[in-house]
Amino acid sequence: KLSGQEISVLGFVDSNSVRLLLPAQDHKRLKDGDEGLNTGGMGAYCPCPLISQQELEIVKTQVMQRAVDGLRKEGIEYNGILYAGMMLTKDGPKTLEYNCRFGDPETQVILPLLEDDLFDIMMACCTNHLCNVPELKFKSNLHAVGVVMASKGYPETSTKGCVITDIEQVTKVQNQMVFHSGTAKNAKGDWITNGGRVLITVALAKDLKKAAEMATNACDIIKFDGAQYRRDI
Repeated sequence: KLSGQEISVLGFVDSNSVRLLLPAQDHKRLKDGDEGLNTGGMGAYCPCPLISQQELEIVKTQVMQRAVDGLRKEGIEYNGILYAGMMLTKDGPKTLEYNCRFGDPETQVILPLLEDDLFDIMMACCTNHLCNVPELKFKSNLHAVGVVMASKGYPETSTKGCVITDIEQVTKVQNQMVFHSGTAKNAKGDWITNGGRVLITVALAKDLKKAAEMATNACDIIKFDGAQYRRDI
């Protein structure tokens, strides 16, 4: 395990309780080997093995729960997702940032591994009954990897209107899915690019490397002009 690695820990929170989701790691740089410009995220994998259960418990009690308690003491009612960007250091996990939202592309690799009913968790969260929800359950012995396909010119600009083909060739395969980010449909009903990060291919497998291979191969199948994606997520 290397000090200085950044990971993402998301959790459902209400006015009293926290329920952690699995940790994930995002890849921000545009090109393989963490080269190129910084982006909103070119891919992610989950669960992230770089953080131990003991360290996750520290994040839950000393970061997430303290934030919830602090908000309550200040009279701020917040029900939803807390997203903690954590840096792993020799002195333990340190908080880099907080977001009050799901994170993209982390969410696309975290939620497919969730076994519990997402609606039930959200309802408990919204009604301050999260304390009645047991610790979240996830699919055992499965890894999820997502690879983002970005449009030509991203992240400095984006290319719109390019026809996207063969998405269904990916989604018809078991344990593979495609989430749309920057897409639209033209007059003919074709999917077209409509933003910087266009879509993300996600694959689930028992082996992390296999999941990564499947997600990357899915990007090879889907076609649109100027597509950019990393091959080392």
